[in-house]
Amino acid sequence: MSTHLKAALELAVSGIPVLPLSRDKRPFANCSACRRNACGGRPNMKSPGPCRCLRPCHGWAAATADSAVLTSKAWAGAWQQASAVAYHPGGIGLTVVDLDNPQAVAWARHTLPPTRTVPTTRGEHWIYLGMMTSPNAVRPGVDIKSLMSYARWLGPGTGTLAALPDVVRALAAGKTTPARPAARPAVSAPGGGGACPHRSPVYLERGIAMAEQRIEEASEGIHKTVYRVFLAVLAKHGRCGCLTDGHIGRLFAAAQGKGESLRHCEVAWSNAVAALGM
Repeated sequence: MSTHLKAALELAVSGIPVLPLSRDKRPFANCSACRRNACGGRPNMKSPGPCRCLRPCHGWAAATADSAVLTSKAWAGAWQQASAVAYHPGGIGLTVVDLDNPQAVAWARHTLPPTRTVPTTRGEHWIYLGMMTSPNAVRPGVDIKSLMSYARWLGPGTGTLAALPDVVRALAAGKTTPARPAARPAVSAPGGGGACPHRSPVYLERGIAMAEQRIEEASEGIHKTVYRVFLAVLAKHGRCGCLTDGHIGRLFAAAQGKGESLRHCEVAWSNAVAALGM
């Protein structure tokens, strides 16, 4: 048994959903059967993964605390090649503020309430109790990892978990969609009109399905296609508060099925939000 698999199983016992990371510290790419979501890996069309092939596909959505899955033959190859273990913070109700350099750490110590911290290669992870969306680059050297994201497991850390503060949520205000986690009530976007222009939930569902189809049918220029689709979805549905993390997850899954990395998806989404002044 590899060292990484052993560590993953120890975390799974505590109910922490984990997944292997490849040599570039990213989730393993979708297998050939899962490209373009051919595997049907979006149960009820609400979120990506797990997929029918039972391999660690669909990025963060592959994270699991099921030891039978982690030790299955389908995952054996990934563990043999793994360079690290990651976990899904949002899956256990946590948010990780990823501080990527000493300057970011100094800012956090001056600005954020104390909480559990974990040292990293270049900085620290500050972990809070609570969930939110997961934008990158909310300020220089600071990323947020929670829902629809993953973080490297670097140990349990030290200190007592504090509740997710408003100052961290506020960091994301200019970087993310007004969407909220699917389990929470949708709220109007800052500066939005408040009233929902959609004729019915079917209208929104049809729009998301058409966006997925446009991404999946792209034969070239996938980077531009993903950005343009994200821009169109946000322009049409992003200001009234109806979008949920489930909708965003479907779009990200479609893009990742075409070979886009999670990072590229996050950047494209953030750029579309910024272009629309949200």
